[in-house]
Amino acid sequence: MVDISQLLRQSQTGGVYTLAIQSSLMLTFVGLGLYDEDSVTLQGKQAIESADTAFAEFYTSRLVGTTVETLEERYDIAIDVRNRAGVEQRPEPILDAAETGDAVFLTAGDTMVSTTHVDLRLRAHDRGIETRVIHGTTAQTAASSLTGLQNYRFGKATTLPFEETHGGVPASVVRTIEANQSNDLHTLVYLDIHAEDERYMRGDTAAELLSEQLSDQLGVVVAQAGSENPVVRADWLSTLADERFGDPLHLLVLPAETHRLEAEALVGLAGAPEEIIE
Repeated sequence: MVDISQLLRQSQTGGVYTLAIQSSLMLTFVGLGLYDEDSVTLQGKQAIESADTAFAEFYTSRLVGTTVETLEERYDIAIDVRNRAGVEQRPEPILDAAETGDAVFLTAGDTMVSTTHVDLRLRAHDRGIETRVIHGTTAQTAASSLTGLQNYRFGKATTLPFEETHGGVPASVVRTIEANQSNDLHTLVYLDIHAEDERYMRGDTAAELLSEQLSDQLGVVVAQAGSENPVVRADWLSTLADERFGDPLHLLVLPAETHRLEAEALVGLAGAPEEIIE
């Protein structure tokens, strides 16, 4: 495909303007943000609208405030939604499209954070296809911004699977949380999703599971991040286990010992018990 976006070049000899033509082999990774079709950045929107073909995956996360059909209508492009095997084991249609035109690959959040697709990008480079990344808002930055917990104090994140998957809370999840707390770091706990049957772990379920494995410590549920009315609720895990937080997606944050400003933010913004302010 010819890239018509090249600038006119002036000939050194005759002052004649000619069109500089170069072939365009491009695969653009676009993070769609957190919630709906309006969450994407302007740069991402422009990339989608100018693309020849569009692919997406929503098995790692999804935009719960919209549908694929709405995305297609908004950006006037058909979107080929791929399952995990269609991205990781059979990526050829994506790469073939990028060899003959401008292809975009869409994910919720940021395409290279949590929903990481470095392997696909490397495959493109092996075939001589240029790539670029257009970032979107991530769950981690949203969790920090909404709770008032300092972003630099978050340690390694972990994912809590559904109870039946591992017969309970995996030891690796507990180790990650305890290691972070020993280093005075907050823990972001991603909650499991089963995209095939649209099952999403809820914040109350996660609080109940972890309260059985850890001491009844402070937790923060973040729900519907990126929407106009996100839910942010902080309390002891046993209390959160008895509450409901509305529609997905949910996250759970387990704070380390909070600085005074962080504690005040959790009380003022998330309804945490005032006793956490020393």
